[in-house]
Amino acid sequence: MNWNDEKVIAFRKSLIDWYETNKRILPWRENTEAYRIWVSEIMLQQTKVDTVMPYFDRFMEWFPTMKDFADAPEERILKAWEGLGYYSRVRNLQTAMKTVVYEMNGIVPNDLERILALKGVGPYTAGAVLSIAYEKAEPAVDGNVMRVISRVLEIDEDIMKQKTRKTFEKALYTLIDPDKPGEFNQGLMEIGALVCTPKKPMCLICPLQSFCEAHQKGEEEKYPVKIKKTKVKKVFLSSVIVKQGEEQFIIEQRPDTGLLANLWQFPTVPKTDNQEALKLAFLQEYGIELQLESEPITHVKHIFSHLVWEVDVFVAQAITTQPSDLKLKTVTKAEMEHLAFPVPYQKMWQAFQKGETM
Repeated sequence: MNWNDEKVIAFRKSLIDWYETNKRILPWRENTEAYRIWVSEIMLQQTKVDTVMPYFDRFMEWFPTMKDFADAPEERILKAWEGLGYYSRVRNLQTAMKTVVYEMNGIVPNDLERILALKGVGPYTAGAVLSIAYEKAEPAVDGNVMRVISRVLEIDEDIMKQKTRKTFEKALYTLIDPDKPGEFNQGLMEIGALVCTPKKPMCLICPLQSFCEAHQKGEEEKYPVKIKKTKVKKVFLSSVIVKQGEEQFIIEQRPDTGLLANLWQFPTVPKTDNQEALKLAFLQEYGIELQLESEPITHVKHIFSHLVWEVDVFVAQAITTQPSDLKLKTVTKAEMEHLAFPVPYQKMWQAFQKGETM
């Protein structure tokens, strides 16, 4: 990068002027306390802004202080996160905030080394919190920022490689405005979200147009360079909404480690060839003898980062009076409302309830 000081200053001014005029009104921007910024940035990982906003408002209502969150039972924090996915984020967040509350006098660290030592805090989150909450000149490199800067500077390194982040960080340490680092970082994120989009970027209204090397060559969509990952694995499953009498349902808690750890679900087995095989699989897996009520009531497809679930959903009555498997639980509809279920199981429940009212 061979920009002179005059060009760097002009870049900063163009970016920040645009941001201060065009920034969206978002709840975490109303008050840039470190706790709020930290929570918002963890929520925004892998999740769109519009999706996060109601979750953030509810989270702050349930846990207005770090101590409220640090002391909350796991079932409560999982319920607050229900539907956002990537549940390890909220578990790591609580672990880190317990450290801050009980070992750091309740003050989020304002230096890079100490904040990076906290559970679940990587370079991006650290940079966002330090720049926005503490006005520290630390870059925050996320997907939006890499897309913008890769086009501006024609960086042709594969953004899927961890070492590429260092290239972006090095450039951003030169570019970041030391007087307004939070506005600078948020400006880059905002342009990436609203203007410098993955496809059909709106270059004509971009404040960075005159600085953008890719735009000068008409090669905006060539960047960022991203080598496609291996094809994701498909997993075929059968889930059963099991009734215990007329008012209760049998649900299952997932293991305490791994995918969707400790969340609740309807009992699920690998997909079988027919209903008789499904009933046998349930008897072997859960000790439950089923009386299936119908063909599948719905099919749910759910895409994770590394695999895809294809799930047929059935409804059944339990013939056995009590499940023998200790990981199962019998609950009412009202009790179910207080438990955290992953998104695919929420969709199953919605389909079941819709069928009941028809």
